[in-house]
Amino acid sequence: MIGFLIKLLVFAVIGILGYNYFFGTSEEKAQSSKVFGQVKDVAVSVTELAKSEKEKYNAGKYDTALDKLASAYKAAREGAQKLDSSLLKKISQLEKRRAGLEEEIARIEEAEQADSSEAETKEQAKRKEKLQQELDRLIADSDAVLKQVGK
Repeated sequence: MIGFLIKLLVFAVIGILGYNYFFGTSEEKAQSSKVFGQVKDVAVSVTELAKSEKEKYNAGKYDTALDKLASAYKAAREGAQKLDSSLLKKISQLEKRRAGLEEEIARIEEAEQADSSEAETKEQAKRKEKLQQELDRLIADSDAVLKQVGK
């Protein structure tokens, strides 16, 4: 219901701006032209941001963090074998989460290589944001386990 109202509001605003641009007074035409210019600037900025993030992603923004986690897990596993089997289980769970993140990254890379529409690009941006949050949680959880191993 709320989504419908938002869509209706967006169409009404576009309709009013279009009407004022073509049939309004000179003041209304200037205002509509200014709004269209600002919308264009926002669209260009969003496009530049998406391209920048894609370049960072392609350059391995997430790969180095995942590689560091893998080596930390290996060291933790070696240290934990001497201590506690529950730590080994936690490390195994963290490794599974890391592997899942790597699979998700591979899926996103495949989707980016295919031609994408604007809606798909927005969806990929949401997936990347979710992926970054999950990576941050994984790093925090890993840090906690590594501190336990260090004790």
